[in-house]
Amino acid sequence: MTADLSPSADWNALYVDGEWRESESGETIDVEDPSTREVITQVPAGTEADVNAAYEAAADARQAWAAHPPAAREQVVQQVLRTLQDYREDVIDLLVAEAGGTRVMAETSVQLASDQASEAATLPRRMKGEHAESNIPDKEHLVRRTPAGVVTVISPWNFPLNLSMRAVAPAIAAGNSVVLKPATNTPITGGLLFAKLFEETDLPPGVLNVVTGRGSEIGDRVAGHPESDVVAFTGSTEVGRRVGAAAGKNLAEAALELGGNNAHVVTDGADLDAAIDAGVFGSFVHQGQVCISINRHIVHEAVYDEYVERLTERAEDLPRGSAHDPSTVVGPIIDERQRGKMLSYVEDTVDAGATLETGGGIHELDGVEDSLVVEPTILSGVTNEMPTACNEHFGPIAPVIPFSDVDEAIEMANDTEYGLSGSVHAGDVGAGARIARRMETGHVHVNDQPVNDEAHVPFGGIGASGVGTYNGEAFLREITEKQWLSLQHEPRDFPF
Repeated sequence: MTADLSPSADWNALYVDGEWRESESGETIDVEDPSTREVITQVPAGTEADVNAAYEAAADARQAWAAHPPAAREQVVQQVLRTLQDYREDVIDLLVAEAGGTRVMAETSVQLASDQASEAATLPRRMKGEHAESNIPDKEHLVRRTPAGVVTVISPWNFPLNLSMRAVAPAIAAGNSVVLKPATNTPITGGLLFAKLFEETDLPPGVLNVVTGRGSEIGDRVAGHPESDVVAFTGSTEVGRRVGAAAGKNLAEAALELGGNNAHVVTDGADLDAAIDAGVFGSFVHQGQVCISINRHIVHEAVYDEYVERLTERAEDLPRGSAHDPSTVVGPIIDERQRGKMLSYVEDTVDAGATLETGGGIHELDGVEDSLVVEPTILSGVTNEMPTACNEHFGPIAPVIPFSDVDEAIEMANDTEYGLSGSVHAGDVGAGARIARRMETGHVHVNDQPVNDEAHVPFGGIGASGVGTYNGEAFLREITEKQWLSLQHEPRDFPF
């Protein structure tokens, strides 16, 4: 272990073709700690020229890497998994400092990234083809699975480590080269960290390239680069539509995991203790900055008042503050823009007639000017049309909506353009499953909450929540191509 992965390390270089190099512009971007609002380091402000250089390196490296035997590609991914585990505490510290993640969020991120790398290491030996008989005498058909080529990975700021790993590791394992563009807020844990981790493996130069920079300046070039064969993007639906359109111009495959408006349905037959435990975690883990967090609590009117009262009590007891405090549960929002957006949703929801049970403001931090910590917020008397319910608020906010019967609950849950995740508490697992099957969403969890991700289970959304599927065999199909190879063993008779 030789790499310096501290937040204050020198991160001011791009990683292209196995080398650390300055940006063409020489300009930098400040990286701010959301807890302290202090600048902890700087990263390069990459340019389109830097992007082009990264794709050139990836294009040059891809064929040689694809020719490596499965065992060699598997070994590299196993090496990066071991390296991640060796640097585990350093990575946790980075996530706390850069992403404003609490200890729970940071530890979970490392666990999920490790799970993704473990699953990816199995993919080289699972790239199996097919065999088919032919209608033509003395011919046979083989269908080969081959790497797609160059995979573009554009990762988000909320869970940068694992949401980068779930695309980068499988792409490399399958024999592709990669250009990784991390989010501007988290350029280290979503990007440059990967360069340092893979640098300690046997990965050849050019297979992984990392370019940091502002999306407004290089985002379109990254998403629409002609050398890109697959674009794997995680982020908002608004940006995802633009990324998908840019990828489509080059006929690149697009795997887009976008926004959500996830419902937590609680019936009158639910175990309220379990439903509330799940509701607290599903709304407030990582300050609600999770695409699969609970956006709406849809609760039967018979248990509604008790649910609101108890959820409010639990929210008021949650420790909030700096992510550097190990006891903190609700830490800072990533930046003031996100904070302002979610607080405006709360204000507008109250103006529309909802009741603010608790929260709705900023929790001040000693010695910090303009704190980014938003108080855990509970809203009652909410309808599906109010701003915190119809928008993805992406914050520590729990709007609670009453319903009178199951049909109404399902109609409410499905009354959104999104379809990413969801959860149901109906007491009996069978009753919950019957409701879950009627929910129009990519995945739904009975007697649990929506924040679930396991690397061997398909993960994807419907509607405005995206296209394509991550994890395991499902993502392997996104990052590989099928080639039909026919073999004519004896001379064939032709009609002319």
